[in-house]
Amino acid sequence: MNDVRNQGRAEQGGEDFRTGYAAIVGRPNVGKSTLLNALIGERVSIVSAKPHTTRHRILGVLNRPSRQVIFVDTPGLQRASRGRRGHALRRLMARTIHQAIADADIILMMVDARQVTVEDRQLAERLTERADDTVLVLNKIDRIQPRSALLPLLDGLSKDFMFSSYIPVSSTKGTNLDRLVEVISERLPPGPALFPPDAVTDRGERFRIAEFIREKLLSALHQEVPYGLTVEVEYFGRSEEQWLVHAIVWVERASHKSIVIGKGGRVLKAAGQAARRDLVKLLDGRVHLELWVKVREHWADSERELRSLGFDT
Repeated sequence: MNDVRNQGRAEQGGEDFRTGYAAIVGRPNVGKSTLLNALIGERVSIVSAKPHTTRHRILGVLNRPSRQVIFVDTPGLQRASRGRRGHALRRLMARTIHQAIADADIILMMVDARQVTVEDRQLAERLTERADDTVLVLNKIDRIQPRSALLPLLDGLSKDFMFSSYIPVSSTKGTNLDRLVEVISERLPPGPALFPPDAVTDRGERFRIAEFIREKLLSALHQEVPYGLTVEVEYFGRSEEQWLVHAIVWVERASHKSIVIGKGGRVLKAAGQAARRDLVKLLDGRVHLELWVKVREHWADSERELRSLGFDT
């Protein structure tokens, strides 16, 4: 990524414009994807209460006068796993986080204001060498009661985490996001825009379609299935009247197939209907969506399987 960025700057030149990569890192469920969507003003990364919803590196592009911030959403930092299931996928996500940090001009370490955990402190320790480039983003401040408790909390974090800035925000309420963008923009290195002014993400429609479907399935499922579930768009095209989407929902075990389908097909039907509503907005037109659930044993344990499913290994 650095080579591409430097080549682009050398070719286009110009010192007035600033652009750079801001990696959003943190443990699961601190609000990384919600923050990205709020900053971009469009849902480019799916959101779920399930841990490890984000599996890929997803870019969101924010354009401002003389500035372009390229946000990088990353998987949640994981605890060491006791089991062996999904080992290749976990390893892939860990590499994704590491690479995003290495490539970033600015690092946004997100923390849930309600609880600073051991995992947060371990991540902060890993970022010590990049402390000058790291901004601590204290999220979910709307849930801190009383509000007078916020200042002592920030004061304590500034002593524990020796980073360059500390910004309290609420991703869901939009609180203080303008200030966060200001702090980031001030730190961007000189260079030309790397994406067109109308770009919002580097991900194509097929990827976003698959992710929207997976998001709805995550919301509908309450067992261990979500981690062993992925979606592949088998066909995407357009007839004269509507978009046609055929997608396969892959699960790791035969026993998971009936759970995803649900009694009388209710779970799959409900998820499909919810996904179709999102796809109508994404594609700006009518959508005919068909879903099939199939078993692909141990797909999350094989890098070859991950590559065939579109993961960047």
